[in-house]
Parts: sequence; structure tokens; C-alpha cells
Amino acid sequence: MGMLKEFKEFAMRGNVMDLAIGIILGAAFSLIVNSVVNDLFMPIVGKAIGDMDFSNLYIPLSEEVPAGLALEEARKLGAVFAWGNFVTVLINFLILAFIIFLVIRSMNKLMRKKAAAPSVPPAPTKEEVLLTEMRDALNKLVAK
Repeated sequence: MGMLKEFKEFAMRGNVMDLAIGIILGAAFSLIVNSVVNDLFMPIVGKAIGDMDFSNLYIPLSEEVPAGLALEEARKLGAVFAWGNFVTVLINFLILAFIIFLVIRSMNKLMRKKAAAPSVPPAPTKEEVLLTEMRDALNKLVAK
């Protein structure tokens, strides 16, 4: 029973929960980046270089794979060198890495501003003011 309680404490600690939330958000963000690359960026690149669909560009490595098939169909028939898919994944990675760089850069700027801002000491409490007045009055009596 002690091990179960210890595991529950570990799992409910803030760092583990933050990590779980980060992984879930990262997976959702990855879907967005995939859509940006596959649905927005790659069609424009393909159109610019002559109506090419990068996701279906490959070199057959097996004699059983005829040229001109869609990548998934070609993979069913034999080995293929899917360089177009690799280019798409590489662009995906570069966009994701750049976005993460921008986020971390912004966070670092915020942290530097926070560290550079001088902290204003809090105003003294009523008790501190009263004690200071009492100390000053006692010092005047002792000095006489």
C-alpha cells in the first residue's frame, strides 16, 4: 500500500502534471504544424516548381514498383526511397523548431525584463511604523 501512495504523490506533483500537459499541447501543436506544411506550404512550393506533389515523390528500389503510383500504393508493392516525404517532414521540423525558438526567445526576454526590474520594497506595516517611532523616542530619552 505504501508504494501505491508514493506513486500517487509522485504522479500528482506539479512537475509531472506540467510535463503531461506539455506533451498533450505539443501533440496538438504538432498537428497544426503538419497542417500548415501539408495543406498550405507544400502545395505552394509544388505549384511554384511545376504542379508537383512532394508527398508522392519517390525513387523505386524494387523492380516490382512501377513509376507513377502514389507513394502508399508503391510501398505496398516494394521498397521505395521516399525523398519527397522526407522533404515534407524536414520542412515540418524546421517550421516547428523556428516556432519553438521564437517562443523561447520571447520567454527569455520576459525573464530578463523581470530580473532587470528593480523590486520596490513593501511599505512598512503599522506595527513597524509604531516600533520605529518608539525606538526613536527611546533614543532621544537616552541621548539627553
